[in-house]
Parts: sequence; structure tokens; C-alpha cells
Amino acid sequence: MEQLQLPFDTAESPEAKAEGADGGVALRGRRAATRAAPKSKGKKKKTVPSATMEEVTEQLREAFQHVARNKGAPGPNGESIEEVREHLDELLPKLSEALLGGSYQPGNIRRVWIPKSGGKRGLGIPDVVDRMVQEAVRLVLEPLYEPTFHESSHGFRPGRSCHTAIAQARQYVKEGYEWVADLDLEKFFDRVHHQRLMARLSQRVSDKRLLVLIGRMLKAKVVMPDGVVVSTEEGVPQGGPLSPLLSNVVLDELDRELAERGHRFVRYADDCNIYVKSERAGQRVMVSIRSFIERRLRLKVNESKSAVARPEERHFVGFRIRVEPRNGTVEVLLSKRSKERIYTRIRELTPRNWGGSLKACITQVNVYLEGWLGFFGICTAPENSTLAILDAHIRRRLRALVLKHWKRRRTIVRRLIALGIGPKTAWRTVYGGRKSLWRLSHTPAVDRALRNAYFAERGLKSLAKLWWVQTQNVVAPGGQLRLPLG
Repeated sequence: MEQLQLPFDTAESPEAKAEGADGGVALRGRRAATRAAPKSKGKKKKTVPSATMEEVTEQLREAFQHVARNKGAPGPNGESIEEVREHLDELLPKLSEALLGGSYQPGNIRRVWIPKSGGKRGLGIPDVVDRMVQEAVRLVLEPLYEPTFHESSHGFRPGRSCHTAIAQARQYVKEGYEWVADLDLEKFFDRVHHQRLMARLSQRVSDKRLLVLIGRMLKAKVVMPDGVVVSTEEGVPQGGPLSPLLSNVVLDELDRELAERGHRFVRYADDCNIYVKSERAGQRVMVSIRSFIERRLRLKVNESKSAVARPEERHFVGFRIRVEPRNGTVEVLLSKRSKERIYTRIRELTPRNWGGSLKACITQVNVYLEGWLGFFGICTAPENSTLAILDAHIRRRLRALVLKHWKRRRTIVRRLIALGIGPKTAWRTVYGGRKSLWRLSHTPAVDRALRNAYFAERGLKSLAKLWWVQTQNVVAPGGQLRLPLG
């Protein structure tokens, strides 16, 4: 194979691209660069930690391992991670020389559209070498910025997640702050002001080569799905390893402003919830903070997605928070959007025209359910009934699939009889009027024949049982699960 060239010349050169995905693991053994301060009046000034291009080049090999671990789709040049891996030992010295000499030019970014609620989100996919460089920069900058970010910021940070955001929000509601000013930034990643971002970075990063490199990354051109190449004047492209850190650098200014004003808030990426004690206070906060965001940060608030309301009426990282009126406990429930998404996904996983075996269908449903519960399993007891309803819906979908596999009505009758249904009941159920397979799937005869145990014996997981074991870890003698009543 011909030697893979690095992007040393121009952003448009075909050598300047490679494939990959973002990555990120804590920096090991990072040597913080310091600038020696001149002596003044016999006293030594404290050294100020900074980031240098030399540190970036030292992290290139580890950065590639992170990118390779995360896999990812090819960038504009179509080169794979494996192709870059084959020539890594040759590439790294040249790449380091280009970075230190200031001749490195990032390649273009491939734009893809991914579905989201109410529309599509643009995702930028850089080439592998560009992702490796971004990851190396992230490894150097993150230890510099991470300790200074506000504790109420939870998005894209090590040791923090949607779960920690919900835990903090729940605590505020427990303390009596039962109204929320829910702020959503409109197209945040596409609207980040480059000059403001570079100004904030320059406050801590003294190496001009590194600042120039980040500036070039921000200005990288975007290749649209139709092949049109678009220049970038503002925004941070989602999809690269560095963009989450840069977004937190931008929004840390908002966090500091909220903290200085004494607000109780939780922010996850561009979603920010400010907790107050009354609707009137929430309206005042909304007006004031909107002004700060639009005038100072030069961003825009999404009016259609922002509102002042009770937390139980708002969607925040997939959940909603409600105060139980009977006993005053604070419950974590699924949002309406989360429920809609799981029903949609279940329909996709159990199509009526499924051509594989029932076992294969159950296997893929189980994989999804276990992953889903790993995220949404923090919901509290009142949501257990929702999980039971979801279980019933999944079983009905599978019953309709089994009936479809049995094809002819006569075959369905014979199978129902074989599963213990009386002949008269079976014939009357199947031939008594015009019934679709979906309607037939929830008749008493089919429910008894294809009972819950029928699917459990074939490996189907139960969300309600998995949630109960996960949250309560209660097992009765003999291994029988003690499920909650109802």
C-alpha cells in the first residue's frame, strides 16, 4: 500500500484526511508546562499551568488508541483507522514536526444527519488523523480546565452524567425549589462565537501555536451530504473529540454568572434548568438570563423549548421530577418523550414481517432492554407500572409476530389446540368474525396459549423484574423474585 500522507499542506489536499471517531480517557502522567516567571523584589511568583504544543505531540500515540477504541465512520477521504494504524510509526514523527512547526492544516469535515425528536441533528465526522490531533489536544486541555468547571455542569465531563444531573435536580426539588426555568439554547453547537471562544482559551493557553491550531480546527470546511463544501464562520462541529470540551469552556461563563447570582441550577450541555420557589421568580430569572445569553454570550434561546413550569412538566435528559402530593417524596419519572422513543424502538425491533426466528427477535429485544434500563433504571417506584405496561406491549408484539409465522388460520387453530386451548374456543376465536393478527394477538385464547411464561422460557427479559432487582436487590428464598404488589 502507498504510504499514507499527512495533512501538511492545505485543508483541501486528499492527503489531509483520515477516518475515525472521538475518544477520551484521563491523561496519564501529564507534565504540566509552566512558564518561568522573572524574579521581582526577591519573591517568586507562582507558576501558572499552561498547555503547550510539545505536550500535544507527546499524547499523539495515546490519542490514536482512544480514537481506535471508539471506532467510527470514515471522514471525507474514506481512510479507515486500520489504514492509519499500519503507517502510524511513520506518521507520528511527521505529524509531530508539522504541529510543532505550525504547518499542520486540518482537513474537511463530513456532515451527516442523525434523527432527533422533532427533526435532525448535524454531526461532523473529521478524518482519522484530525480526530487523533483533536483527541491529543483534549488530553492536554482537559486537566487544565476540568478542575475549574462548576459543580452544576454535568455534560461531557469525567465522573458526571445525566444521572448525576438528575440527582442534583432532585435534591433542589427536595429543598423546596419546585419551579424550574428550563432554558434550551437554539442550535448551540452551530452558533458558538469563535472570537469569544478563542479569547477565553487564550486566558489559560499561552502557546500561540496551540491557539492557532484550535482556530484552524474551528474553521475547517464542511462537506455536506450532497458534496457541497461549506465554510465555517461560527460554531463547534459536533462529532469531534474536542467539541464537548470547547462547549463547556463556552458555557462555563454562563455557569459562573448563574452562581454569582445565587441561583440553584443544573446544566447538561446546552440544557440548563434553574430551580426557584415560585412561578413569578422563574419568569424574572428567565427574562434576565435570556438577556445575558443573547447579549453577552451571543447565543440564542430556543423559545419553543424553553419555559417556566413544574419540573414534572418538563423533559430534562430523558426524565421528569415530581413531588408526590400524598407523602411529599420526590420521584424520578420517565418523560413523555422517553416513553414515545421506547415504544417506537420496540416497534422497529418487532416488525410484523420479521423473517428470522422468534429466539433471534427476543435476543435483539433483550439487548436493547438491558441497555435502556441501564440508563433509565434510576426512575423511582411509581414508574414500575409503566415498565409492566411496556412488558405487556412487548409480549403482545411478539404474539402477533408468532401468529404471522403460523400464517394460515387453520394452522393457528391447530397450534392453539396444541398449546392447551379447547378446540371449540380455538375455532371460535380464530374464525369468529374478521380479526387482524394484531387484534387476534390480544384475545383470551391467544393470551392463554402464548402466556407470559411461554416467552420467559424463550429468554425474554422483563423490564419490571430487571428494574426491581436492580433497585431493590430483593430475592426470596429459593431464588424467587419478590415483586411489588400490583
